[in-house]
Amino acid sequence: MAYSIYLKRGEENRLRAGHPWVYANEVARIEGKDKNGSLASVYSFDGKFVGKGYINHLSKILVRLFIYDENESDTDELFRSRLKAAADYRKKLGYDNSFRLVFAEADNLPALIVDKYADWLVCQFLSLGMDKQKERIVRLLAEMFAPKGIYERSDVAVRQKEGLEERTGVLFGEVPDEIIIEENGVKMSVDLKHGQKTGYFLDQKENRACARKYAEGAEVLDCFSNSGGFSMNVASVAKSVLAVDISRLATETVERNAKLNGYKNVATLTDDVFEVLRRFKTDGKKFDLVILDPPAFCKSADEVKDAYRGYKDINILGMKLVREGGFLITSSCSHYMTFPLFEKMLAEAAKESGRRVRTVELKSQAPDHPSLLLADETQYLKFFVLQIQ
Repeated sequence: MAYSIYLKRGEENRLRAGHPWVYANEVARIEGKDKNGSLASVYSFDGKFVGKGYINHLSKILVRLFIYDENESDTDELFRSRLKAAADYRKKLGYDNSFRLVFAEADNLPALIVDKYADWLVCQFLSLGMDKQKERIVRLLAEMFAPKGIYERSDVAVRQKEGLEERTGVLFGEVPDEIIIEENGVKMSVDLKHGQKTGYFLDQKENRACARKYAEGAEVLDCFSNSGGFSMNVASVAKSVLAVDISRLATETVERNAKLNGYKNVATLTDDVFEVLRRFKTDGKKFDLVILDPPAFCKSADEVKDAYRGYKDINILGMKLVREGGFLITSSCSHYMTFPLFEKMLAEAAKESGRRVRTVELKSQAPDHPSLLLADETQYLKFFVLQIQ
């Protein structure tokens, strides 16, 4: 007998408004018995149907809803229709070579990430329920999109909260150690097996294109450069680009990507960004454009206070290194660092830097990473362009 979950009084309101997560502490009682990770039906306190999703007794998120018709089930047809809808949406937006094909809850396929890199797909299965559907999902992806290979990058800590081990490996076809993708007319070398996230940060594509107009003829400092997404995008118009990252593997990839695109105006520095910024400030070094795209400084609510200080520190230094009339591009990829909080931090940084700062542009993650209006967790990227006077 399948699980039937009855919520405490009033707990269905947030779910009916569009949030897909049922937390364990919101449940009044559970009836029936089935395997953990199986499809469960969720009802309000008075027995009205709310939705269906996969249950996990080991997680604080007991059920992730994705079916809202009581007569519907998790058939091949349902998964096929969801994958097709996700692909059609990206096609409508003009995405072609490399993009996020499925963005979990935002595409009504909770805890499933599918990224397309040229002719290859990379998947993350982030919940027990979706992990149990792996074989079916891979089969459908192979049928529908005919990739040369599908690779799993479920090497993320969040799986531990679901009682799952981290996993990587080829799921279909063949996957080479390196592939070349194209972004905004720029070629990028991507390591699907060992690169950040699923190989590359696809969520800043439009923001990297946006950065070009502020880099025309400029001396650019790209901090936390990783494989050089921003560096390559601005190098086509900049006078010079200095890419800084603490990882030698990252700066070597920047150098490889610069060679791939024929750029001779890109230099790298393998060092701690915080130390480099302080050293440049002491030396009186200035740039026309400074880019700050750090990794998430906070991955939980408990880390926000320390992260705030870290963001503030690098932004004060960044502002001080920009020539008068130049620009600072700064971002955060942690959803715990909300837009209002990030903007507050920037205001404090501006005050303490002694510079007059104008907000020029405000952006978020790329449209292939859509967010649910009533699920804050899906809206995570903040991107500010500031002019420093």
